[in-house]
This record gives sequence, C-alpha cells and structure tokens, in this order.
Amino acid sequence: MPSSNKLENEPPGKNCSMRKCASKLDLEIFERQAVICKAFAHPKRLQLLDLIGKGERAVAELQEELEVSKANMSQHLSVLRSAGVVSTRRNGKQVYCALAIPEVKNACHLLREVLRSQLRRQNKIVV
Repeated sequence: MPSSNKLENEPPGKNCSMRKCASKLDLEIFERQAVICKAFAHPKRLQLLDLIGKGERAVAELQEELEVSKANMSQHLSVLRSAGVVSTRRNGKQVYCALAIPEVKNACHLLREVLRSQLRRQNKIVV
C-alpha cells in the first residue's frame, strides 16, 4: 500500500530533517526487529539461543542436547544465521556456533522474565 505521507518517500539527504530521519531509522529498526523476532519464533531456536548464550558450542553437541535431527538442526541454524543472530565456524570436521550479537542473551533473558511475571500474575506458577 503506497504511503500518503510524503516524509516516508523522501530519500535521506539535505531535505531530511531530524524528525524525518529518526522516523526512517525507527522504521528500519522495526523491520529488523520483526526479522529477528520471526527467527526467534520457535521453542527449539529459543533453547538453542539459551545454550549458546552460555558460550560457543559444537553443533553436534547442541543437536544431541536439543534432541533434533541433523537436518532440523541445520534448518534452525540457517534461520538464526540469516537473521544475523548466530555465527558458525568450522574447525576440521567440527562446526561450532555462537551468538553473533551478545545482546541477544540479555534480550531473551528479559523476555523470559516478562513471561514469568505474566505467569505469576495468572497464579500458574510460584517462582
């Protein structure tokens, strides 16, 4: 749907006021946030992020711990790599993965705290 707001259609440059540029930056950040949130939208990927948030791990070790097939592990890593959240490196035959963005660990932890708080309010758990 085309925007009726001329500000969104102007390229950055001389005519870009602080407000217009901030708005464009905010839009880009929201777009990137959506990409990352979409990558996080699977419980196994969230578990994977939690595990590698503690430090770099061998993919084979993670696969075993998460109880997923090699193909499934590869798919999950591909989604997270495409979102720029996870990096991998090879050492001989072994592949290792780590967080590409260390702040992801804090973001995931914060979201889990929000969910724990939500559950406490619903009296479903006692933490």
